[in-house]
Amino acid sequence: MEEFVSWRANGRRLTHRGHQIFWRDSDIPARPEANKRGTGTLLCIHGFPTASWDWHAVWPGLCERFARVLAPDMIGFGWSAKPRHYAYSIADQADIHETLLREQGITRYHILSHDYGDTVAQELLARDNRRRAEGEETLRVESVCLLNGGLFPEAHLARPIQRLLASPLGPLVGVIGTERTFRRSLSAVFGPDTRPTDAELHQFWLLWCGKHGKRNGDKLIHYLSERRRHRERWVGALRDTEVPIRLIDGLLDPVSGAHMVRRYRAVIADPDVVELPEVGHYPQVEAPSRTLDAILQFHRERVDNSTR
Repeated sequence: MEEFVSWRANGRRLTHRGHQIFWRDSDIPARPEANKRGTGTLLCIHGFPTASWDWHAVWPGLCERFARVLAPDMIGFGWSAKPRHYAYSIADQADIHETLLREQGITRYHILSHDYGDTVAQELLARDNRRRAEGEETLRVESVCLLNGGLFPEAHLARPIQRLLASPLGPLVGVIGTERTFRRSLSAVFGPDTRPTDAELHQFWLLWCGKHGKRNGDKLIHYLSERRRHRERWVGALRDTEVPIRLIDGLLDPVSGAHMVRRYRAVIADPDVVELPEVGHYPQVEAPSRTLDAILQFHRERVDNSTR
């Protein structure tokens, strides 16, 4: 719990459309090792229904590899603002990340994303494809590393709670949801041998329900219909990009596991995929060492070579 509290205490704030956005930054001047890190900026984009805390187990390794690592809590999640009357959308979440990058003076960056964050990454990639086509030099994506997510809406198997949130009963489900039901639902997407502890599940719950966040579940879940509506744009972003992409996937994930990998291989030419056979929906939490190794190997062997 101490590390969880420290993660929040060391966060920074960004203002977006009048709301406060929490984000973590590896660039802490007081740390003497800050000048010993690698090169490049990595943007970490979390999933639904959690937050930037998802990256804590791989954070030290990422900070050693990259000169700068940024990880915001998107609006409606974690320690960021959770306004009730707000038009939540993937495009708006992408705007938050681009605003953060611009405010920090960053023009080139790498992406590491998971779940809902994969869809945000696809939107950022679509924008990057357009900028490259138009010769625009601002905000260039240099690589994308995807963890389990609904990359193709036709292959995404929504959980019962997601279907309920997306139904007319959604507002009620969000209000009456308990920690017990949340734990049971979230734990089910992990591998049978890599499930989170009670303490970890409680942390996930605090991130979800803090600031009355659970009441917005029916609004945030609109991303499922957005994926269907914008399929051509977001799948096209993966197909048409010039930057290196790797998918790291926990195959036991009932939402976007082995079946999503099969679809990815069928749609994407020359796919770069790392399969984690005993892992579920949260590779960075369930198998942080193997996930970090796969991320760093991708950058050593594909990304570094492509940018020389």
